This record gives sequence, structure tokens and C-alpha cells, in this order.
Amino acid sequence: MSIKPYRETLSLPGVRALLLVTLFARIPATAAGVTLTLHVVEDLGRGYAAAGLVGAAVTIGTAVGSPLLGRLTDRYGLRLVLAATTVVEAAFWATAQAMPYVLLVALAFVGGLFQLPVFSVARQSIAALVPEDRRRPAYALDAMSVELSFMLGPALAVFLATAVSARAAMLAIGGGIVLGGIALLVLNPPIRASHEERPTVKIPRRQWVTPRLLMILAITMATTVILGGSDVAVVAAMRAAGEVPMTGAVIAAWCAFSLLGGFAYGMVRRPVAPQLLLLLLAVFTIPVGLGNGTWWLLALSLIPAGLLCAPTLTATADAVSRLAPPSVRGEATGLHGSALTIGIATGAPLAGWVMDTTAPAWGFAATGGLGLLIVLICLPIALRHRRDDDTPTPDPLTAPTPAAEPSPAAAART
Repeated sequence: MSIKPYRETLSLPGVRALLLVTLFARIPATAAGVTLTLHVVEDLGRGYAAAGLVGAAVTIGTAVGSPLLGRLTDRYGLRLVLAATTVVEAAFWATAQAMPYVLLVALAFVGGLFQLPVFSVARQSIAALVPEDRRRPAYALDAMSVELSFMLGPALAVFLATAVSARAAMLAIGGGIVLGGIALLVLNPPIRASHEERPTVKIPRRQWVTPRLLMILAITMATTVILGGSDVAVVAAMRAAGEVPMTGAVIAAWCAFSLLGGFAYGMVRRPVAPQLLLLLLAVFTIPVGLGNGTWWLLALSLIPAGLLCAPTLTATADAVSRLAPPSVRGEATGLHGSALTIGIATGAPLAGWVMDTTAPAWGFAATGGLGLLIVLICLPIALRHRRDDDTPTPDPLTAPTPAAEPSPAAAART
């Protein structure tokens, strides 16, 4: 393996600027959940269940809004969507810190519905900027960027909340999200390659929402079920071992393993099937709880599963970009984002419920087992397409009619 694929990818016009802008735009976005939780608990004097209800409202809004915003992007362009979401984000975060609890719950859904689509925009723009045969290292860089933002964002939110106040943290995080939206507006990354036409006719979903695409979305959701459940299980395991202060170190090590795995995956010569990566991730997650006796043993037991986190997410994003026609890529990327969100929202309470009735070790086993079950459910579809490449679904707006013969001029060009 060599870093040549990364050098070639970063040398493409627009890729480096896109990765830098989206990295900094993601940091405040990843801090939003922790900031809202601290505000509800500390400033409003409510419990964690009440904070969880606000988080659930944001999550539901995000899951619903992600494909809707993607569809609007496909039809009307990126700038209109960025401008609208930036304005809504500015209004929400400027007023949320002064809202009563009931109003905050209601408007949290609206905030999630119009959340700045920085994650989806990054993946959609990579598909437009990077040729298909170079997308894997590009999506690997994007996955590593997500890991970095999740390492920095929540820690920054906790620091601001404890050093100043949760309300001040809300205003700061909201300001960062708005600055990220403005930066994306200025950058205005492309959402289609130069040879891809803007859609003029609506494509029926039945033509591109194929069983294979649904399989990739299911794999995406299962991946984040495992990640969300493992996150909660790590906290529970450290609490049971009496080593709560070392929780941050274990999670940081887990993120570092994922970064290393994502970096290695971007350099491999041949792609690995997302279903195989999920299978390995699930299998290696199930026994992680056996290492919950001490922090360093738990960190070591997370190495195999951690190395597979970023590669699995990279493979699903790459597959969606290949399977979706360019004219509906925004909506397809939005569906991918919804699958990520739903998985995270499902994994944490699933692991929590299992651990409340058993022990922390079973939180890893439950989420890993669910991921394994989803792999088995997807197996017939995977076997049916085992000899196929991830060939994009033909776009009716640009694809030639099957019965038409190429013109002499076209034949000469080919």
C-alpha cells in the first residue's frame, strides 16, 4: 500500500477545499447534541430523560429532513438549500437558549428538519468532483474527517459549558454552525460533474430505489446501530469497573483505531463489499464486553472493531454514489444520511435497555448481534449481485434509448 491514491485525490480541483471547509463546518454540528443536553440539564433544571426527548426531536427532524433537503438540492441547486438552512439554524440557535422547555422540544424538530446538510453535501460533492475510480480514497478522507469532528466537537462543547455556561456554549456552537453555512455558500461546491446534466424531468423512485440500494442503506443503518450502542456500552463498562475518568481515553483510542482503519482502507487496490465489512464489524463487536475489567483491556478489545468503523462507512457512501443516478444523487445521499441518523438513534437505547436488564458486556453483544442479523437478511440480495460491479443505475435523463444505434460520429469518438 502507498499514499499515492490520497495524493492523486487531493490534487483534483476543489477536493482539498471541500474537505477543509466541511471539516470545520462539522465540528460545531457534532457539538450540538451535547450542548442541548447540558442546557436542558443545567440551565432548565430538567433530567436526562427530558434532555433525551429534545435529542429525539432533533433526530427525527434530521432523519425526515435529510432526503427532503437532498431532493430540493437536486431540483433547485445547492445555494438555495444552504441559504435556507443557514437562516433557520441562525434563528433556532439564537433563540433556543431562551426558550421554555416545551417550546424547545417542539422547535427542536424544526431545527433538525432544516439542519445544515454539511455531511450530505460533502458526500454528494465528492461524487461530482472525483472520478468513480478514485472515490474510495476520497470517501475515506471524508470518513476520517467525520471522526476528527466527533473527537473535537463534543469536547469543545463540554469545555465551553463548564468554563462559561451551557447558554454561552449554545450561542457559540450556533454561531459556528452559521459560519459553516456561510463558508459552504461561498465555496459553493458542485453537486454534479461537468458532464452530468441538471434534471428537467422527475425520475420515479422505483427506477433507482432498487433492492441493492436498500441493502446498502440497511448496512449503513446497522453500522451506526453498532457504533451508537458501543458508545453507550463503553460508558457503562467504565462505570461498572469504577474507572469513569478513563472513559474519554477509551473513546479517543476507539476513534484513533477508526482513523487508522479508514486511512488504510483508502489505500487498498480493490474495494471490499460493505456487507463483508459489516459482518466483520459485527463479529468483532460482540465479544468486546469481555474486556470490561479495566480501561486498557477494554481499549485493546476495541481494536479490531475500531479498525473497521471508518472503512464500513466509507464503503457504504461509495456504493450509494455509484448506485444513484446523478440527477437524484442529492436525495440518495440524503437517504444515506437518514440511515446513519436512524442507526445512531436506535443503537444507543437498544444497548441501554439490554444493559439495564443484564450487564454492560451484553450491550456490545446486542448491537453486534443485530448487525450480524441484518447481514444475514441482506445475504440473498448480496449473492444475487455477487458478480456485478457497483454500476450506477442508468439515468433516464442522459442514458440512450436501448434500441437506438449510435451515430457514426459517436461511434468514431468511442
